[in-house]
Amino acid sequence: MKDNMSHYHDSDDLKILKDFKQLAPEEFKGFVALDAIVGREGGAIPRKYRELIALAVACTTQCPYCLDVHTRGAKRAGATREEVAEAALLAAALRAGAAVTHGALAVKLFDKA
Repeated sequence: MKDNMSHYHDSDDLKILKDFKQLAPEEFKGFVALDAIVGREGGAIPRKYRELIALAVACTTQCPYCLDVHTRGAKRAGATREEVAEAALLAAALRAGAAVTHGALAVKLFDKA
């Protein structure tokens, strides 16, 4: 029997999310409410920057679906290609910084071992 799964990320998988509403209704409701804060208008942080922050986080969490949604959201909110590139590189710098500081922790743990 041939396995039809050629890759893990398939946009059709997002259709399964509608099942979550029935499978875990309270948790799904909480997730939807939390997710909605990215696109909220009227906050201290303007919509464009909310989307750029979400895009940068999506770069570090490596969620292709989040990247798709928030890149489009950033563009609709007026972000430029340059801002998208800078957001991605800022995320990369912070991720690299975290790797270095965890490296310091690794050396500390090595020294204690």
